Amino acid sequence: MTKTLLRTGAALVALTAAMPAMAEEITMIVCGDNMNPVQQKYIDQWEAENEGWTVAPEVVGWGQCQDKVTTLAVAGTPVGLAYVGSRTLKEFAEFGLIEPIPMSDEEKASYFPNVVDTVTYQGEQWGVPVAFSTKAFYWNKDLFKEAGLDPETPPKTWAEVIDAAKAVTENTDSAGFGLVAKTFDNTMHQFLHWVYTNNGQVVDDEGNIVLNSPQNLEALEAYKTLVPYSEEGPTAYEQNEVRAIFLDGGVSMMHASISAVSRLQDTDIDWGVANLPLGPEAEGPGTLLITDSLAVFSGSGYEEKAIELAKFLTAPEAQEEYDLAEGLTPLRPSANIDALVAENPYWAPYIDGIEFGGPEPLFTDYRGFQNIMIEMVQSVVTGQAEPADALAKADAALKELE
Repeated sequence: MTKTLLRTGAALVALTAAMPAMAEEITMIVCGDNMNPVQQKYIDQWEAENEGWTVAPEVVGWGQCQDKVTTLAVAGTPVGLAYVGSRTLKEFAEFGLIEPIPMSDEEKASYFPNVVDTVTYQGEQWGVPVAFSTKAFYWNKDLFKEAGLDPETPPKTWAEVIDAAKAVTENTDSAGFGLVAKTFDNTMHQFLHWVYTNNGQVVDDEGNIVLNSPQNLEALEAYKTLVPYSEEGPTAYEQNEVRAIFLDGGVSMMHASISAVSRLQDTDIDWGVANLPLGPEAEGPGTLLITDSLAVFSGSGYEEKAIELAKFLTAPEAQEEYDLAEGLTPLRPSANIDALVAENPYWAPYIDGIEFGGPEPLFTDYRGFQNIMIEMVQSVVTGQAEPADALAKADAALKELE
């Protein structure tokens, strides 16, 4: 459905792309519940520095935001600038609905490693990163102690995770590991944590599908091994629901975002956070790198000015202020970020994993990709397929998808 709409919209955009702007106003869609004061501050600054230009931001809830941006684009009435999941950039680019946003070598180098890859397709950047998420490993020290494990020493490898999960399951009333396998996008995300902590890939640097690899097979086999030591019925839980079980003391280990810290600080749990444990082929700490981006849509008549605005809002000083205000993983290194980590050591794992992390793979039919990955994970978790068979089937489906 989305692809059909995008084809129709691409034709309409082509007719309007050369039209001059009717007014010096940049329309902008912002996802969320309200306008972030930091972004509003920098919008006001940009307007002050660009006489005659105004910005008209519209805040749209997370559930409707992406659909509204797409609907406007395919109708030939695109918003000038929009907050989008970077996973959608390839689809928008393929159908000619967004503008490339070139980055200089200096701009690229200002980010943490691999961040720019999340917005890059065929050598061009199609958005400017505006929000960043990484994951870390959490463990319940009380449950470790009850299970006879060293509560101060978190597992550093997959094998150690499996051993610890078995010990907790067999010696406490709680489950060992919070396994995510619901029909929900973060099931695919959680599996990619395992891919990127074992030097695996889904798409290589040349754009080839390489899901069916020894590294990824090891990841799927680890998933299968953990099933008896996870919460009952993993296909019923997405990552926030697993986090809720962890907060209730019902599971001893999980992968989670930085937002888990604030929730844990309100509990009596003695918890720890560390780098995601590594698979046998890992070269260093890894994680899935998820970004949202500011994308400039074609057909507004003021694309170049919208690109200027996008870069102004995501310039280092503005972006860092926004990151810290929102509690997001920082997009760029700086002295302020070093100080943040020194003051709050729980931030370190979220940054350590970036160097060997990997992006959400870009597919034209992103939802199709997501569904194939979820089906693969669920088939193994439920015992309907062996890891090698499930991986081969998913690899073939992804190649057919592209």
